[in-house]
Amino acid sequence: MSATTVEQPVRVVLADDQPLVRTALRMVITDTTDLVVVAEAANGAEAVRLVEETGADVVVMDLRMPGTDGIEATRIITEGPTDARVVVLTTFDDDDHVYAALHAGASGFLVKDMALDDILAAVRVVASGDALIAPSVTRRLIKEFTGRPRTEPAAPRRRAEGITDREREVLTLVGRGLSNTEIAGELHISIATAKTYLTRLLAKLDARDRVQLVIIAYEAGLVWAA
Repeated sequence: MSATTVEQPVRVVLADDQPLVRTALRMVITDTTDLVVVAEAANGAEAVRLVEETGADVVVMDLRMPGTDGIEATRIITEGPTDARVVVLTTFDDDDHVYAALHAGASGFLVKDMALDDILAAVRVVASGDALIAPSVTRRLIKEFTGRPRTEPAAPRRRAEGITDREREVLTLVGRGLSNTEIAGELHISIATAKTYLTRLLAKLDARDRVQLVIIAYEAGLVWAA
């Protein structure tokens, strides 16, 4: 009779300068069996240090904190020696900050007024190696950025080279914030086929996750052309 493998709970660091936010998250996580809060930080520098000390799996990161902010802390953590993944916290007036955080390596972001159960689900998704970027929030970001005049030269399109016309269509839809189900419906293909295209895009464009595909689509001009 083989021994049953007991999975260890996901180790979470909460980084937010508002104690009430950390307390609410800690209380709801305490009631779960698959998540555990291993440390809390009131600023980005503390978050970086605690991730290294605890070997955390996921950091729930606020963006606006004194000293080292959440964007810089995200960059340090994702470029560092640990395998910790970062989910940033935001409000809808933080669009610029969210985009910067995604560039810094965050695997997704949450809106602070989300239901706590949804936040827990997002932590689990990111811990599993996937990325979480809610389609509705993605559309909000894309709408915000495409509504502004460009203040910098267009990013080189080479990052979207080497893909087929169909893959380019899928990348464009990912950039618009469509889910796999919505992409399948738009292109009249199965959900499994949509997932296959997504997997190919991740490999061909050397993207870590769906979040990076959104950024690539934006920087390659695919979303602007839509």
